[in-house]
Amino acid sequence: MAARKTNKNVPLAVDLDGTLIATDLLWEGIFLLLKKNFLFVFLLPIWALQGKARLKHEIAERVTVDAATLPYRPEFLAFLKKEHAEGRRLVLATAAATPFAEAVAKHLGIFDAVYSTDRYRNLASKAKLKMLVEAFGEDGFDYAGNSRADIAIFDEARKAIVVAPDRAVRAWRRKHNPGSDGDAFFAAPRVRFASYLRMLRVHQWMKNTLVFVPAILAHDILYHDVFGRTFLAFISFCAAASSIYIVNDLFDLQLDRRHARKKKRPFASGELPVWFGVCASGALLALAYGVAALLPTEYMLVLTLYLFVTTAYSAALKRMLLIDVLVLAGLYTVRLLAGAAANATPGSFWLLSFSIFFFLSLALVKRYVELRNAPPEENEKLAGRGYLGHDREVIAQSGVASAFGAVMVLALYIDSDSVRTLYAYPWMIWPLCPIVLYINLRIWILAHRDQMHDDPVVFLLSDWRSIMMILLGGVMLMTAGMR
Repeated sequence: MAARKTNKNVPLAVDLDGTLIATDLLWEGIFLLLKKNFLFVFLLPIWALQGKARLKHEIAERVTVDAATLPYRPEFLAFLKKEHAEGRRLVLATAAATPFAEAVAKHLGIFDAVYSTDRYRNLASKAKLKMLVEAFGEDGFDYAGNSRADIAIFDEARKAIVVAPDRAVRAWRRKHNPGSDGDAFFAAPRVRFASYLRMLRVHQWMKNTLVFVPAILAHDILYHDVFGRTFLAFISFCAAASSIYIVNDLFDLQLDRRHARKKKRPFASGELPVWFGVCASGALLALAYGVAALLPTEYMLVLTLYLFVTTAYSAALKRMLLIDVLVLAGLYTVRLLAGAAANATPGSFWLLSFSIFFFLSLALVKRYVELRNAPPEENEKLAGRGYLGHDREVIAQSGVASAFGAVMVLALYIDSDSVRTLYAYPWMIWPLCPIVLYINLRIWILAHRDQMHDDPVVFLLSDWRSIMMILLGGVMLMTAGMR
């Protein structure tokens, strides 16, 4: 009981970034700011040159964080709530900007005071230590932290509470011989290898197999040089796509945390830090262009177009009514262009036309499912999108019409001179029309029944009936081409 009374009489200062929450609000603020207006990218270096305090202040003046959805560390938060319930004074002492820190304190309702970074002072490391000593005296406070910047404070605190430590703090803790004076420790969950795969969206790489389609339909894929160049294009596109997926996740952190499934993504959940995502995205982008350098210049141009459009989509276009789905359909078509460009061959008009209609239908399914699954409070407008709840029927009608448009293009292609040149038995390709129609209409029916994954392309590549139909279509194409 004596120890408990001692703790009750000694305030506990708590760090925010990396300690109470499994993220860094400076990084999150940067992406919130760029999402608001990407032109702020030119002001960020200017603010940074004036000091970290100025940078944090300017960002926090322009964006707000949703404190309710931040990835709090549950065990440590439960500990703090218990201490608060027992009457202990808790102080939030953080290098985060004041508006962000106050939002967290207001949401949790357990802190008696907030000390944070203002316009002129970055409250980190020695500056934080000085403030705590002035407020509570030497050895007059306990401190909870996680990073190298907290070591100076640990050394002067009465007790150190280590939460999810970085490498420097782990080394300090081993040297400090924890536990001898009642110091507490809260370990971070181990990052699983699967988290890195989910960060890369490896399951989405199947979409990039579209780069093989032009060579397959031209009957050139079995040539070693054609296959080699196409495979390099596939590797390059996978790296580029993963890079953009990461950036997209970083832009959408707050939206993802409000989503039942997306809140479990590595960055939204705090399993992986935002800075790591920035580094990983840059490395993947370098890999994409490094591989692209081995391919024709046309491929490099198509890859750049893809990256430009996907970045614009993440930053703004995804929130624009109908523009978003047209862009999504276009991005699938760009993959086909990339496959053609990798071998310096022109893209097929028929293939590109079919792709636009087919993938537009799937993009509309994606929005339709999101609207059906939106929580009641978003019935008026889907968060982060340009759609209203009662747009569902128009979206469904447009999607089904687009599916029929794809089949119409396919039928016209089958009856063209191009098919008679490439295939010995063109009549054997006609069943592709009902196959494509079956695949697309089935997706729409399942979406209407609330039985559809919110990414129809992922569903298409995992649903055994759809896979069987795709394989059947492939067999028909191969058979029709035999001479």
